[in-house]
Amino acid sequence: MKTIIKYLLSTSVLALVFSQIFSTKVYAQAYDPVIMTVNGKNVPRSEFEYSFNKNNSDGVIDKKNLSEYVKLFEAFKLKVAAAESARIDTMASVRQELANYKCQIVYPTIIDSGYIERTAYETYKQTAERYGNDDLLAASHILVLMRQDATAEQQAAAKVRIDSIYAALKAGADFAELAKQCSDDKGSAVRGGDLGQFGKCMMIPDFEKAAYALQAGEMSEPVKTTVGWHIIKVADRHPFESYEFHHENILKFLKQRGIEDAASKYYVDSIAKQTGKNADEIIEDLYTNLIENDADLRNLSKEYYDGTLMYEMVKNTIWEPASKDEEGLQKYFKKHKKQYAWDAPRYKGLVIYAVDDATLSKAQAIAKKIKGDDTYAIASAIVKEFNTDSIKNVRVEHGVFKKGDSQNVDVKVYGEKGELKPRKGYPSVGVFGTLLKAPKSYVDVKNQVVVDYQQLKEQEWVEELRHKYTITVNEDILKTVNKHE
Repeated sequence: MKTIIKYLLSTSVLALVFSQIFSTKVYAQAYDPVIMTVNGKNVPRSEFEYSFNKNNSDGVIDKKNLSEYVKLFEAFKLKVAAAESARIDTMASVRQELANYKCQIVYPTIIDSGYIERTAYETYKQTAERYGNDDLLAASHILVLMRQDATAEQQAAAKVRIDSIYAALKAGADFAELAKQCSDDKGSAVRGGDLGQFGKCMMIPDFEKAAYALQAGEMSEPVKTTVGWHIIKVADRHPFESYEFHHENILKFLKQRGIEDAASKYYVDSIAKQTGKNADEIIEDLYTNLIENDADLRNLSKEYYDGTLMYEMVKNTIWEPASKDEEGLQKYFKKHKKQYAWDAPRYKGLVIYAVDDATLSKAQAIAKKIKGDDTYAIASAIVKEFNTDSIKNVRVEHGVFKKGDSQNVDVKVYGEKGELKPRKGYPSVGVFGTLLKAPKSYVDVKNQVVVDYQQLKEQEWVEELRHKYTITVNEDILKTVNKHE
């Protein structure tokens, strides 16, 4: 997006935006002849070139020559024509998808930096008020936990322990190392007791009082609080820093939380109040202005629009119906069975993980009673028998396993050397199923068959569209692709 400009919310910029939105624009367009017409819609050479060059750029594995790509592009445009005829663009989900895309294009160009700066300062001000006029402390501690209802014996033991740690520190022991070894606050212990920076009212009162009594570099004697005994060491203390000091980090914080989108929405709302238009109209006007002035962005946006419609159309018309067409899938599999042959046997079945051997034996017995070889149905029956919402006595993996897919199948079925890999809490491992030399039905190679069947149905559909819609290609213009001034 070479021509995108970041606008600031100011009188001069508002005037510029208003002129862009409301003026009648006349642009000197470069000569861009029609390269093909699909169902009465002209496709300019620039759009075709953009798509052709993008899909044949460095890094693309399956590159196509010009004549090959024309056929692919025609098929794409035919699907788009079918989608438009079916009014896919009026679907609420598609309209929302396209609206979101326009916002993604427009928002980066209208970020109101004034809004961001005001929000950043307000964030600083609220934080500074929370800290008040007191210093910020950076401190570490070593904690010996002691419950408030501890017995006299437990209290005495805790006091002995904290005193011994304090004695070691006074004798020159390293605070961070002792914290790692002895502190019951495991979260800070791994950091050598480091609690980071904090201010008033951020710690329990007794701890805070003791910490604020220390200067930088000082260490407290053992301090008793409601959670136990602490030894506190203050590394630094200083007043809350200036806005300029925190500015960069505040901006990073706000950006992580979407401040730039919020700033753009604020900008749009500001224009809407000035013009009487609604936000959607403002976005549309700015989006139109951007794509009219940037050929790359215009082609990218057209590609996104067409692709969104095409995807929804193909998904609803071909992909989903084909994936559910069990009769069609089975017929396709039988006709093309050779192409799904395996290079080695596969194990079709279950890997059962149970809490004990007795449960495992019962689960395998249930599997034997179920007719058919639907591994999902068998697995579901076992899970239903042994598990509830709160109690999980078994875990089951199901499918078609080749050697190397599962160490447990490798050991139990393929006779590979090694140990079984039970799941945590499920020490008993067993299998149930059949070793197949070749797939018996499409279900055994379902993913492959579904993809191939979908591709076939899509090809058949495109051929129907070629008879339904008219396509004309300007061969003279086609010869000038990437060969014009």
